[in-house]
Amino acid sequence: MLTEQTIRLALPLCREPARWAPVLSAAMARYEIDSRDRMASFIAQVGHESGQFNRLVESLIYSTPQRLMRVWPKRFPTEAIAAPYVKNESRLANYVYANRMGNGNTDSGDGFRFRGRGLIQITGRSNYAACGQALGLDLLNQPDLLVDPANAALSAAWFWHSRGLNALADDQTGDDDLEDFTAITRAINGGTQGLQERLALLRRVESFL
Repeated sequence: MLTEQTIRLALPLCREPARWAPVLSAAMARYEIDSRDRMASFIAQVGHESGQFNRLVESLIYSTPQRLMRVWPKRFPTEAIAAPYVKNESRLANYVYANRMGNGNTDSGDGFRFRGRGLIQITGRSNYAACGQALGLDLLNQPDLLVDPANAALSAAWFWHSRGLNALADDQTGDDDLEDFTAITRAINGGTQGLQERLALLRRVESFL
């Protein structure tokens, strides 16, 4: 079981470890994240994604065109194209997430409505629908339900289980084998952004479990 003390030690930036320990423990139990390897990988990944359980809604406010060009180079090949989306998260979300993940076009508002929420940043109409069906929540009409800590934890555990990440966590063999942890990162992030930070957090969590 994940304890408040473990969170406090392993994720020292977490502002409310007492709030997160019980809901994470319940979510992990429901989705069989129940071995040391599974728990450590899960906590490290969702801890990184959520800023150590402090951020439950995706921030899409970027202060410069250059930053947008680095994050979405194909969407924003020039500063002129990127400039209208600076410090405008609804417009940005509706553009970069349009016609993807079950979302409608830019005018539908789906991109912003179904931006990342929860500990693992459930994103897109299709993912909200699947997650809502699994958890018995009407996330299509009430997407902010994922901001509730219990639902945020459950949605992350559901995503983890639905992508077969328990098996990848089971295959990890230690410091010399990063292949499976990297594969977990790709399944969650779509790439390997923050891999070294995630790995450092994994080792920290492991030391307190």
